[in-house]
Amino acid sequence: MAVVKNRAARSVFVILGFFFLGMAFIGVVLPLIPTVGPVLLAAFFFSKSSERFDQWLINNRVFGGIVRDWRAGLGFTPRAKTISITAIIATFTISIVFVVEPTLVRVALIIFAAALVVYITRLPTKRVAPEAA
Repeated sequence: MAVVKNRAARSVFVILGFFFLGMAFIGVVLPLIPTVGPVLLAAFFFSKSSERFDQWLINNRVFGGIVRDWRAGLGFTPRAKTISITAIIATFTISIVFVVEPTLVRVALIIFAAALVVYITRLPTKRVAPEAA
């Protein structure tokens, strides 16, 4: 991906990249907060704003594999898919049951959650090498 030429846009993209990277770090610590989506968004924004930050993220030992696999079209591991779907179901259920009141909003959230789950299940699944016994 090419870095944008507009200096103001690059600045906004760097800020957004670090914002989503911060969200990903929170996701590493808190079990129900997603990690993969924010990492991929951070990678997108860094790729548009700074080759240095983009390379730093690609080579990061915690998040680099996610970005490299996504860009190579390898998809996510079964574990990452399971965690993502579980987090979607848990957080949307909490919102629908305890937070949101209007029925129309609840229905919209159910449809959105279902669409996310379908999208994630249709993504390529990365084959994981069997562990040596």
